[in-house]
Amino acid sequence: MPLAVVVVTYHSADVVGDCLTSVATALESVPDSRIVVVDNASTDDTLDVVRRVAPHARVVARTANDGFAAGVNAGFAAAPDCDVLVLNPDVRLHPEAVAFLLAALALPGTGIAVPRLTGSDGKPQLSLRRAPNPLRALGEAFLGGTRAGRHAPLGELVVDPRAYAAAGSADWATGAAWLISREAREATGVLEERYFLYSEETEYMLRAGERGFAIRYEPRAHAVHLGGEQSTSPVLWSMATTNRVRMVRERRGRPAAVAMWCAVLVNELLRAPRHAKHRTAVTDLVRWRRWPDRPGEGDRPGWICFSAQDWWYHNRAHSDFQLMRSVARDRRVLVVNSIGMRMPTRGNSTHVARRILRKLRSIAKFVRRPEPDFYVMSPLPLPFYGSPFLRAVNAVLVRAQVRLVAAFLRLRTPVVMVTIPTAWDVVAPMRRRSLVFNRSDRHSDFPEADRGAIEALEHRLLEHADHVVYVSHALMAEEAPRTGERAHFLDHGVDVDHFTARPEHEWPDDVRAIPGPRIGFFGALDDFVVDFDLLERLAVELPGASLVLIGDATHPMERFDKHPNVHWLGFRPYDLVPAYGSAFDVAIMPWQDNNWIKHSNPIKLKEYLALGLPVVSTDFAELAGYTDRVRAARSHAEFVDAVRRTLADGGPRPAAALRESVLTRSWRSRAAELVALAEQRGR
Repeated sequence: MPLAVVVVTYHSADVVGDCLTSVATALESVPDSRIVVVDNASTDDTLDVVRRVAPHARVVARTANDGFAAGVNAGFAAAPDCDVLVLNPDVRLHPEAVAFLLAALALPGTGIAVPRLTGSDGKPQLSLRRAPNPLRALGEAFLGGTRAGRHAPLGELVVDPRAYAAAGSADWATGAAWLISREAREATGVLEERYFLYSEETEYMLRAGERGFAIRYEPRAHAVHLGGEQSTSPVLWSMATTNRVRMVRERRGRPAAVAMWCAVLVNELLRAPRHAKHRTAVTDLVRWRRWPDRPGEGDRPGWICFSAQDWWYHNRAHSDFQLMRSVARDRRVLVVNSIGMRMPTRGNSTHVARRILRKLRSIAKFVRRPEPDFYVMSPLPLPFYGSPFLRAVNAVLVRAQVRLVAAFLRLRTPVVMVTIPTAWDVVAPMRRRSLVFNRSDRHSDFPEADRGAIEALEHRLLEHADHVVYVSHALMAEEAPRTGERAHFLDHGVDVDHFTARPEHEWPDDVRAIPGPRIGFFGALDDFVVDFDLLERLAVELPGASLVLIGDATHPMERFDKHPNVHWLGFRPYDLVPAYGSAFDVAIMPWQDNNWIKHSNPIKLKEYLALGLPVVSTDFAELAGYTDRVRAARSHAEFVDAVRRTLADGGPRPAAALRESVLTRSWRSRAAELVALAEQRGR
């Protein structure tokens, strides 16, 4: 198994050079290894030092400091097929440390291996821990960590010298240096980023243990750990203290969290008269917040997003949902489900009854919280936007509902993001910090829309928004005279952790039963974007291949009944989409040639690439940046030929290179860029 050493840095110029030098020495005897440095937006000379000391290291330069866990997760994404050794930049490995850790990791049942840590003075660091609980926190409050640690029921810290002299296991260990296997990582997932600092490695290792992976301590693997600022910084000490309570709440529920809070508060109160850091911790425990504030950041407004989709029945991979889920990691977010652009009517809309029924079901849910700090509401709208009077009535009705929910959630002066143009009448008089127009599509080109009414609303948003963000360079260029310096190209992201290729034994039975080779598509099969004539031509001209279509359809699919090699599997949950996509031999984007597509930037392109799939697409403007990875066709004949050629040669680039090309385009990085832009005051 290849090995990646992931070093997470933040203002680490003074220490990272020696760390990387020691890593290079330790890797000399380890074949198929690499170094990945993830930098959390340092403003010092960290990256200059990295490039000088380790010129062959892969550098993942993040746009914001989202904490240690976010950095580790970015490192995981950059090394999907590797065992990963995670290091703090103030760690120095002894030359044989990596070899000993790999040997420990190879033992049956082991998922994580940790080394013996000493300080720069050679004194041992007590790095092994027992699982935290209220009784141990109370024991440490009255006895102190070292004395309580002599008795397993009363202390979290392992202090027995014999435990550090011989190899053994622990519930968890400090996260300065730890090696995790690829198997354990795949089973455990990613680190929880909302802690920002401290307790994230605790929660992760405990989670790995619950999945059957032992944490093994190997004393022959030696590393020097200089130590950080936690013991001297009141802010960091308080974060570490309060995160202990947060972790117990997340893992064991509120009753256990209350007991833990009381025990930790007692500990800090007993020591508060002597040290400022304990007084800060007491203050933060009393002024409890669900998740910690991040050092150096000011007030954080909530966000309200008027989405063009509906959380309850559209694919949750849409950009509104992905961006807002990422923003909700450290801000409170309210997503307002689509209020529509017109009432579905016979002759102008397909599946009218079904669409009205599903919207009524969504409205019946009103407000729900599917994820922490991420709220979704479905207001009751009157979608008659062609009538000025009814439009005004609808705006008052929807705005009243949104204001009520916003007040309940304490979203007093939020950032407001609008994707659907019909929300303009609603948001125009709303108090807000800033207004962002998410120009993901030109909605006036939507075939069912009242073009004149929707275009007028788009123009009002383009005129009054503080920021207009685009995913299409073509649309951004066309509207530049209206937007000027307020325009910003954001681009779509991709959930690189979710869209990871699955081995064949994890493919769903229905797609595995379809004979290969498989030409695949996943996503909405909407008749105003998908070229169904092209799909039928593929089926006819490539009878030896199977055409696999996954997604809800607004087009009559009975036309494919006469083609035995077409397999429409219908809608599949977002969680299962990567497993289905992994079964494709070629992924396709068979778009219509219309204005909607001209100004689009399909999210599924990056999802296909993250899965390592060769892609064939009809040509459109935003493909210009992907000509080295995607085969584009300007006609049906060219499209069929490109698919045939790709089935034969596997595509222009190998799967690993395709995935590598989108690893830095995570939704978290897109959301961080959006937050930085939108939370500026004024234009």
